[in-house]
Amino acid sequence: MHLVAGVLAPALSRWLGRRAFLALALAPASGFGWVVAQTGAVRAGEAVTERVRWIPSLDIELALRMGSLQWVLALLVTGVGALILVYCAWYFRRDDTTLWRIGAVFTLFAGAMLGLVLSDDLIMLYVFWELTTVFSYLLVGHNPVRSANRRAAMQALLVTTFGGLAMLAGIIMIGQSASYRISELVAARPPATPVLATAAILMLVGALTKSAQIPFHFWLPGAMAAPTPVSAYLHAAAMVKAGIYLVAVLAPVFGGYPGWRPITIGLGAFTMLVGGWRALRQHDIKLLLAYGTVSQLGFLTAMAGIGTRAAALAAVALVMAHALFKSTLFLTVGIIDRATGTRDLRELSGLGRRMPLLAVVAVLSGLSMAGVLPMLGFVAKEAAFEAALASIAAPLGGAGVLLALVLLTGSVLTVAYTARFLWGAFAGKPGVEPSAITRPAAPFVAVPVLIAGCSLVLGFLGGSLSAMIAPYAGTLPDDAPYSRLPLWHGFTGALAMSLVSLALGLGLFRWRDGVARAQDRVPALVDGERSYNWVIRAVERGSVEATAISQRGSLPIYLATILLVVVAATGGAGLLALADVDPVLWDTPGQGAIALVMIVAAVLAARARKRLKTVILVGVTGYGCALLFLLHGAPDIALTQMLVETVSLVVFVLVLRRLPRRFSGRPLRASRYWRMALAAASGVTVAIVAIVATGARVALPISVALPDAAYAFGHGKNVVNVTLVDVRAWDTLGEVSVLVVAATGVASLVFVRTRNARLARAAGDRALRPERRSVMFEVITRLLFHVVVAFSLYLLFVGHNHPGGGFAGGLVAGLALLVRYLAGGRYELDEAAPIDAGLLVGIGLFVVVASALLPLAFGGTVLQTTVLDFHLPVWGDVHLVTALFFDIGVYLIVIGLLLDIGRSLGSGVDRQREEAAA
Repeated sequence: MHLVAGVLAPALSRWLGRRAFLALALAPASGFGWVVAQTGAVRAGEAVTERVRWIPSLDIELALRMGSLQWVLALLVTGVGALILVYCAWYFRRDDTTLWRIGAVFTLFAGAMLGLVLSDDLIMLYVFWELTTVFSYLLVGHNPVRSANRRAAMQALLVTTFGGLAMLAGIIMIGQSASYRISELVAARPPATPVLATAAILMLVGALTKSAQIPFHFWLPGAMAAPTPVSAYLHAAAMVKAGIYLVAVLAPVFGGYPGWRPITIGLGAFTMLVGGWRALRQHDIKLLLAYGTVSQLGFLTAMAGIGTRAAALAAVALVMAHALFKSTLFLTVGIIDRATGTRDLRELSGLGRRMPLLAVVAVLSGLSMAGVLPMLGFVAKEAAFEAALASIAAPLGGAGVLLALVLLTGSVLTVAYTARFLWGAFAGKPGVEPSAITRPAAPFVAVPVLIAGCSLVLGFLGGSLSAMIAPYAGTLPDDAPYSRLPLWHGFTGALAMSLVSLALGLGLFRWRDGVARAQDRVPALVDGERSYNWVIRAVERGSVEATAISQRGSLPIYLATILLVVVAATGGAGLLALADVDPVLWDTPGQGAIALVMIVAAVLAARARKRLKTVILVGVTGYGCALLFLLHGAPDIALTQMLVETVSLVVFVLVLRRLPRRFSGRPLRASRYWRMALAAASGVTVAIVAIVATGARVALPISVALPDAAYAFGHGKNVVNVTLVDVRAWDTLGEVSVLVVAATGVASLVFVRTRNARLARAAGDRALRPERRSVMFEVITRLLFHVVVAFSLYLLFVGHNHPGGGFAGGLVAGLALLVRYLAGGRYELDEAAPIDAGLLVGIGLFVVVASALLPLAFGGTVLQTTVLDFHLPVWGDVHLVTALFFDIGVYLIVIGLLLDIGRSLGSGVDRQREEAAA
């Protein structure tokens, strides 16, 4: 549904304007309803699963699985996503030209995020992981005109893609060593090995980059260039939660591996402190929330990485609480921005009185963020403090004391920047004029009201939440009891930590001016933005220097470099292996004689000074190769080689008319000797590789069974043709498509107007000038033309059982057309083929594709071959293979290409010369 909605979004935006967001919200809303409907099964500890075969050879399936952890994330992704799409209908302006793109990409992102949290296959998870990366890049960079959007989008893309590639390596290592299925990994809990331990660290790199942990934290504040609803979803409830989800879902498997806890807990705790410290320095209330998000994500990562049942319960509760209060606060910022035109807390004043409902919503969400009774944030933070204190006994020991102190300090900072946000956004400030506002529409405010209400209500439903999360917490390996999520824990150490954090946090806010002066005197110890920019500049500078050295614009140097590497690497390896090979120089003396002729022709071609002579000598080597094929018992390949060589000669002749007859008479440089040596070494290398390759076979070649398989499978006796149009018809289809694009593109570039020019029909001077005519050549050409065309059709129809086929037949027919041109000029060519070459190529490509897809209409598969045996009067018995229609398409394509060549390099050159003479 997300995919369909995303595809329809542009049309809906044109039709409904910004109200299209209301229609798009139906996709995640329906997902939310479905997830809610599965609550009973999830609470009972059952997993809702579905599997579809995807890549059977690799045992990869489209495997979906929803347990308790996935249920929580799916509720957040779909529920918050639907509400924010409703919010977008009033946030964006009616004349915004990017509505269609934001709506489409936002909906597709929501679908990708839902797929990510429901994936049970690691490969499938990675696919959705990268989709969220791409969609977030498009959302952050929604306005490509603004450099801030482009820079922020590219920064987020590079950082998260780096982590994704590391994660992909880890996924492959895990899948090959254990399993690609997450549920199987959790059930088996494979013991730590060097490979799996390395894979676990690589998975963490992906998670840490996605969730903006130090040293990758800087991309998230930069991504605040995105529209506020995008930030509310991606950076509060969805994208950044992907990393937390990955740590949480893999903690039962890798929680006890070396390095897992130090990395997750250490970096998470450090990120919590740095994010909170930086939040206290911000004047843009959206940036303040961004750094607060970084801090909270550090808190979540540390809790998810502990690996105990109590910590797992607290981590999931924190994920829910954070998604609700932070998305509400971002949406509140969006309303303030739209109502006042600013987000600078130094300019905002008196909004609490002017917008009391919004202020109440922000205060409720702020209380949840600060961990104040009775909000869900308080319940989750109390559980986190209890889990941290319990970890002192096991598994952290003395490190648990340090963790508890860091969490306490981070909570102090959280209370301080929460108070700073509420004061900066809503309080009246002495000396600042009350902010002028535009009253927001009621539905605009209703969305944050609803989400804040959920944060309040869920604070009283800790027992029910505990029961829902318990199946996931039970997958952790430790047997220690874990607490529930009651609103009141009693007078415990966790409550004492909460009270201390509130008191100290409010104290920091009370003396905020002194704190700000102290912050100004403290240098930035962790500046990820500066490090990122330094790396990017270094890479760019290095690429420029490397390009200046290696890409000097000299084709001889490029070619020499390539050949030197081939000679040194491949030739060296070939020489080492040559000692173990007993070479066979030839099977018959005739092969040796032909090879000698080819060598002499090649040497003479290199020494020739006339262009036409060189082309003919090069053609001799090609014809010699065709004779070698023939002596090896491959008449079909020999025929094709001879036809291709002939076409090449004709094309060369057509082109040479516009070039000097002789090569440049400049004296050769002394460097010719090393070039000659390199050329000789390259030839020897190719010969060595050929000898070693032919003598290196250790198994029976597959070609032995091809003749029988060709007849049984493809119903033809010509192995080559059956292979091309049946066995590997997919390859042939791709090749002819590329051939059409490349050849017609080149022809169009040579003479743009030739293909589209109207064919000559004038009754005037359509013949060549007398001095250029050969009456005998014209007469013989016209007499043989139809015979040659008939022969091309013979090759086409017999190709399945005898030498020939569509390609060879097309070359013969095309050569007949080129000969007509050589005999009578462009008017003669137009008489022989009064059809547009592009149209002929298009018809051929259509026939090829139609013959590939037609079997689907009869219940078959793409490119499936069928045999039709029937009797015709007079003709007799007919044995027809449907692959013939594929060959007919190839036949038409080749004729069209050669006709294109004749009209571009032939007629086009003639017309150019006539215009130049005029």
